[in-house]
Amino acid sequence: MRGERRFDAIVFDLSGVVIASAFDAIADTVSGVASRDEALALLLGPYGEDTDHVWHQVERGEAPIAEWVAWVADQYDEVGIEVDWDAFGSMMGRLTVHDVIVERIRSLRADGYLTALCTNNVKEGSRSWRERVPVEDLFDAVVDSSEVGMRKPDPRIFAHTLELLGVADPQRAIFLDDHPGNIAGAERAGLVGLLVGDPAEAVIALDRLLAPSP
Repeated sequence: MRGERRFDAIVFDLSGVVIASAFDAIADTVSGVASRDEALALLLGPYGEDTDHVWHQVERGEAPIAEWVAWVADQYDEVGIEVDWDAFGSMMGRLTVHDVIVERIRSLRADGYLTALCTNNVKEGSRSWRERVPVEDLFDAVVDSSEVGMRKPDPRIFAHTLELLGVADPQRAIFLDDHPGNIAGAERAGLVGLLVGDPAEAVIALDRLLAPSP
């Protein structure tokens, strides 16, 4: 049928998609390292994988963030690597909202698409990010890794998200994220992945995917 929709659902990451990326903000809190990537690797482990790294445990809700803070101090203070914990704690409030993404989500829902948020996050930060984004107005389902005990890129978290939306065929869902590892996890689960850099360009790329079949 000409003009038939290819997709039923669009799933969005939070940091780096709906709001500015937390990765740069996290790296900026670290001193005594040679690069942004080194800082992120030290604090967050191999982020494109799902491992037993302490940060990954925190994002799965298996450990409190205080345990990770103590682990960081134990691992790195003696070698001259320091974290500005005040800046880390207030980081979420400094991340700007990507209005172009928010408005596109509103229009997608108005057009009848199902929308969801799938975020790796920590229990202690739930209130702060929910205050930044009107989740009830934007999403039919919200999946927080620390609440469901799974984190991206584990394919199960994407399957869980689609189950909440009532979407049986993952190929009829698009997932937007700013981390290649998370995109790879979504694609292993059968979703169509869209890597986000510039949010305005991501909206254009999304619209291309959503264009009705000829």
